[in-house]
Amino acid sequence: MADSPTSKVPPPLTADTTYLFICDVQERFRRAIPHFPSVVFAASYLFDAAALLSIPTLITEQYPKALGHTVEELPLPAPGATVVEKTAFSMLAPPPTLAALAAAPARRSVVLVGIEAHICIAQTAAGLLRRGYAVHVVVDGVASQRDADRGVALARLRDAGAVVTTAEAVLFELLGDKGHPQFKAASGIVKRERPVGGITGL
Repeated sequence: MADSPTSKVPPPLTADTTYLFICDVQERFRRAIPHFPSVVFAASYLFDAAALLSIPTLITEQYPKALGHTVEELPLPAPGATVVEKTAFSMLAPPPTLAALAAAPARRSVVLVGIEAHICIAQTAAGLLRRGYAVHVVVDGVASQRDADRGVALARLRDAGAVVTTAEAVLFELLGDKGHPQFKAASGIVKRERPVGGITGL
């Protein structure tokens, strides 16, 4: 039986229709953000999955002159990955971001990971939702300095229409089928050891 259209259910994630956004996962935040190892793990997990599936990745760095560059666990430069410096909180503010989106009009889903949940992640997700994108916020890959800020941000974004998901759920949705030609390679990503004390929920 064919699927019936439901406005509240976003289209499935596919490699041809998805963009990965990694927001401000920078060295200076390593000691400032609780659960930072979980954020880095999820970002690296999805970064490698995106490379495997040829999904373009946008990485922002918030004022890197003072806050440092992207963590070494995300080796840059990398094919398919664009790094954009910013001072605004939303990832959409720098002109290269909107130019990248405009250059890929078929990509209407964005997977979002990084920090901080209630500031840069929230403002980026809201801007994407207003532009009609399906936004998937990776719950085990976003954090704030305070858990209360993170929890409120995720609840607000879910109420606004964002999908609250996990890194593993994203990967398996992108694969769609055990018969996917990259399934075996992707299974190596899935089997990675997760950090102790990682984020477990909202």
